[in-house]
Amino acid sequence: MALLPSWASEGGPEEILRRLADDATAERIRHHLEETGSDGCHGVPVEWETIEISGVTDPALAAYVGRTVLESARLRGEAPWEVARRLLLADRLAPTILQHVGHEENVRAIMRHRVHTGGSDGILQGAKPHPRAYGTFPHYLGHYVRELGVLSLEECVAHLTARPAARLRLPDRGLVREGYRADLVLFDPATVAAGSTYAEPRRLPTGIPYVLVDGRFTIEDGRRTDVLAGRSVRRTPR
Repeated sequence: MALLPSWASEGGPEEILRRLADDATAERIRHHLEETGSDGCHGVPVEWETIEISGVTDPALAAYVGRTVLESARLRGEAPWEVARRLLLADRLAPTILQHVGHEENVRAIMRHRVHTGGSDGILQGAKPHPRAYGTFPHYLGHYVRELGVLSLEECVAHLTARPAARLRLPDRGLVREGYRADLVLFDPATVAAGSTYAEPRRLPTGIPYVLVDGRFTIEDGRRTDVLAGRSVRRTPR
């Protein structure tokens, strides 16, 4: 659904489903997606070979998971848009996707910028979520710091802690300092790595024996505890 043009998403789920079910309106949506470029797809025509179905709620649709829209279309002898449209209708807008897009050199250039902050929008929904849901931050530390040297370890830690906390105006987080919340990750720089992959996105990272949230162990000796110490955090007003 995120790929659809914004006009097609107005009015909520039932209106979206109504538009998808109407052949004439669905053709307008296809035209925006495939020919003129949709604002839901960064303003460029969609490349169906880069759109992988990562999850559905209806078990009858499970065969689509792990395949791109183009792969499913070829297997069924259908147009890619018709596959996408049918999935959205049959699963009532619930399918989740991975977009295999981006340019690695751009990623590294952005990462080196002095005001860059690291983060993740990974979600855990679907049979095959994006591996960033489990592995973003250890991937920074293991791949980009230890293996590639894009950032020094000290720079990377700042990019992932103090800098985002300051930008989000979180008053007592992001630094190891007296009076601050003890949100701490203890990791081994020589072994920390993201275990998650596209094939196995729920594998846990390695090299992180201890994690404390608000001063309480949530990972201890490499094992998850039963402690639920997290809470909502509000930023300070300007």
